Amino acid sequence: MYNEPKYLIAGDKAITVEFGNEIKEEINKLVRSMSYAINNKNIEGIVEIIPTYRSISIQYNPLIISIEELIDKLKEIHSNIDKVQLPPTKVIQIPTVYGGEYGPDIEFIAQHNNISVEEVIKLHTSVDYLIYMLGFTPGFTYLGGLPKEIETPRLKTPRTKIPAGSTGIAGKQTGIYPIQSPGGWQLIGRTPLKLYDPKRNPPIILNAGDYLRFVPIDEREYKEVLKLVEENKYEISIKDKEQGRC
Repeated sequence: MYNEPKYLIAGDKAITVEFGNEIKEEINKLVRSMSYAINNKNIEGIVEIIPTYRSISIQYNPLIISIEELIDKLKEIHSNIDKVQLPPTKVIQIPTVYGGEYGPDIEFIAQHNNISVEEVIKLHTSVDYLIYMLGFTPGFTYLGGLPKEIETPRLKTPRTKIPAGSTGIAGKQTGIYPIQSPGGWQLIGRTPLKLYDPKRNPPIILNAGDYLRFVPIDEREYKEVLKLVEENKYEISIKDKEQGRC
């Protein structure tokens, strides 16, 4: 983590505020605090704020605010960053069926780490994962907290089509594909939840800064939940992080 953030010009309409060069929860908290504070300031000329693991990209209109003015305002916000009170974090339960056609790479993950498939599932569902950021596709989750015992390299050759809801592992990361898309992560399971729906308000149900916990279900339960989701009758379990494990 840097002592002071770096303000990096990115073309003539964007700037990146970088807080460090590692994926760490404390750095990501600074990213979230800064993003939250900038949003609350309603600075005229800012078009979009894009938080990542360790930095924020800010798109702005140079006809409304100059880069010098913007940097001054960002430095002023950062000088009071310790006073920012983030909203309470949530823990969202994600029902997930593991293995078989839903998680075709789970046996490779087990073999790679010299453990059983059952141990892979137990480990993957044992922690609350911080949602560091969303990206790649609408609502794709980049999660922190994957147990070291199941870290597995991504596929050498990416798949051209991965079903929506698929959960994968790539190195030290795990995440969920919210829509059908290509991808190179090792697939471990699938959730019946619709994490992205352009007709829903809001269209994305997960947010950076919240946590999620994978809850193992069997194929029968998967189909039951899927039916409820399709009928808009499924209620997602969400609790405050402070209340502990879901």
